[in-house]
Amino acid sequence: MLSEKFNQLPQHIAIIMDGNGRWAQEHNLPRNEGHKQGAHNVRSVIESIMRYGIPYLTLFVFSTENWGRPSGEVDGLMKLLLANLDTGINIAREKNIKVRHLGKIEGIPQIIQDKIREVTELTANNSAMTLSLAFNYGARDEIVRALRKIVDSGIPAQSIDENTVARHLFTADMPDPDLIIRTGGEMRLSNFLLWQAAYAEIYSTPVLWPDFKDKEIEAALVDYNQRQRRFGKLAGNC
Repeated sequence: MLSEKFNQLPQHIAIIMDGNGRWAQEHNLPRNEGHKQGAHNVRSVIESIMRYGIPYLTLFVFSTENWGRPSGEVDGLMKLLLANLDTGINIAREKNIKVRHLGKIEGIPQIIQDKIREVTELTANNSAMTLSLAFNYGARDEIVRALRKIVDSGIPAQSIDENTVARHLFTADMPDPDLIIRTGGEMRLSNFLLWQAAYAEIYSTPVLWPDFKDKEIEAALVDYNQRQRRFGKLAGNC
């Protein structure tokens, strides 16, 4: 197994898949063509990460802020997502992947809501990997929703701690990401997993998402393997 190449591997990788539009521009193509190429790359990345035996993968697909993009681009993204969810059901069954949705279900076109529920229900008992799709997701919104749930549940203020908040996030019952990869070269989290990223290792690569292949994944893991994770403590006391 590829995991034997490393002394340490993340249990949970989260990826900000950035650069589709710039990829299209570099190839003199419409932006939506860049999104199509990016979508085609998702399966190969999932399969590559599975070969390392990494059990959790989260992909930032569409943010709550992305609705502000031009309507033609948003419509193209919705159609692309719907088509890929259909294909994804078969892939998830074949690869024994459990699919989760992170984000607001309301506000999404009904046909996509139905498809999200279908794929999550059909794959609920799969166990080879948990693939979380952050769609219509924003970390600040997630935290606000968690706080509202806590208030609605009647938990006394003095009983609320970090574990209480974590249990009410979209990512409840999942480990926090150990490694967050951002393609496209930017150095920001863009409202992605802000609570969960507290001690995540951040890896940014200039490679645009459609070109993010096996060798780039290996480079990210090599870099992660060289990190000394102290979680605020001194070396040797982790």
